[in-house]
Amino acid sequence: MASNYYLATLAFLFCFISPSLSALVQEQPLVLKYHNGILLKGNITVNLIWYGEFTPIQRSIIVDFINSLNSKGAPLPSTSSWWKTTEMYRGGSSSLTVGHQILHEELTLGKILKSQHLIALASKTHFTVNSINVVLTAKDVAVDGFCMNRCGTHGSTKSGSGRGTYIWVGNSDVQCPGQCAWPFHQPLYGPQTPPLVAPNGDVGVDGMIINLATLLANTVTNPFNSGYFQGPPTAPLEAVSACTGIFGSGSYPGYPGRVLVDKVTGASYNAHGVNGRKYMLPAMWDPKSSACKTLV
Repeated sequence: MASNYYLATLAFLFCFISPSLSALVQEQPLVLKYHNGILLKGNITVNLIWYGEFTPIQRSIIVDFINSLNSKGAPLPSTSSWWKTTEMYRGGSSSLTVGHQILHEELTLGKILKSQHLIALASKTHFTVNSINVVLTAKDVAVDGFCMNRCGTHGSTKSGSGRGTYIWVGNSDVQCPGQCAWPFHQPLYGPQTPPLVAPNGDVGVDGMIINLATLLANTVTNPFNSGYFQGPPTAPLEAVSACTGIFGSGSYPGYPGRVLVDKVTGASYNAHGVNGRKYMLPAMWDPKSSACKTLV
């Protein structure tokens, strides 16, 4: 079993390095080397395992996001135009569709989960090389390392049905929104700038969208620790985790950048999705420019 950790808390702290030190860091070239391994390209099924209680509205926000990744119907800037950057990595496009959905509201594994529990939940539907099994934990479920050094995980495992990839993302609404749902909540560290209004009216779930977007992009471009990344394979900087804290142009430590604002609700966003949805999506590393690319 291999696993990459999306070190959101540590990366979050990096967002608030002093501007002078940040400038020195930014002078270093950002290059994600391709390590000659398999990438997830073509048609990919995303299976969702909901652990704990999620309302139908919360589930629809996340399902609509995944459906938006390859939809051409939304106005620009769109979620699909954000996802299109993954095509610039070797092998062409990755077309994601929602597959099985499993509701696991009875919490049979308890409310305190370890990494092996996440793999067990991900195994509720078969692993295949052309699928991603996503475990989503509710706001009252604690996971080992959650809020301390990660907001989610992606990794790979082998089972009787084959080798496959998995993702875990937790709802940080009541546990650590300042770490895992920034910029929609006051940050735990650094400059205390006013939080932005969440585009779907749910700080926890809108934060999950940021982390899920990060991990989906990281998974298709580095599914088995042999794709695109910088640094050691056990703690890599990947397609989106290399661009932490950047959501719009002009971003700097503690400031997410210039984004769009809904004139009616005052909510901040940078991407349109299906069914009139709006989302806030993080910057992604662009192989052509070797720089973090934003939608706005």
